[in-house]
Amino acid sequence: MGIQTLDHVNLTVTETDVSTAGSVFIVAPTDGQIETIYSVIDGAIATAPAVITCEINGTAVTGSSISITHTSSAAGDVHSASPTAANTVVAGDVIELITSGASTNTVSATYTVVLKLSTN
Repeated sequence: MGIQTLDHVNLTVTETDVSTAGSVFIVAPTDGQIETIYSVIDGAIATAPAVITCEINGTAVTGSSISITHTSSAAGDVHSASPTAANTVVAGDVIELITSGASTNTVSATYTVVLKLSTN
């Protein structure tokens, strides 16, 4: 699941091919707000950026778009987004990370979703 601090939990999931349109899913284990979404790739993509977006239970998270650039891309490249709205989850919500499939080369991507825990 990830590392948890006193006020945050990190959720991690890997997508086998960021260059193929598709989705990966994580279940929110607790109430909170998505604070940051990170991506890291394990190789070079080509042709076009891979654009990643996030949804919670099918609703788009505002400000969640990550553009993994293809120009000079390499294993270990990190990109991130800091959502600004529609980013609140309750335990059991489904967090979906969606790739556009616009890039080429079979390259996996690992995503880390940082949740700031609710203070309720």
